[in-house]
Amino acid sequence: MATRKMTFTLPEELAAQFVRKVPPRERSKYLAEALGEKLSERDRRLAKACQAANDDPEVQAIEKEFDAIGEEPAEAWTSAKARRGVVGAARSHARRRN
Repeated sequence: MATRKMTFTLPEELAAQFVRKVPPRERSKYLAEALGEKLSERDRRLAKACQAANDDPEVQAIEKEFDAIGEEPAEAWTSAKARRGVVGAARSHARRRN
């Protein structure tokens, strides 16, 4: 597995506790495992929240409404007027910098 060196800032008390409890040659492995567990737990919570939302009848009704919308617009905007004048005149030159 490829590795990457990173620098982190930790609260002093947490850093001191980490240095006291984890031997120097085991710190990278310890952090990698702890971070992996924390990220996996976050993914599990997110998946659970998504499933709860997907099971909600209101969300299902909204999804059903969106599914009814086609991919193509109902009508083309061929008759729309140009909007160039709404914002202001186009600049004919680039801004000058000092």
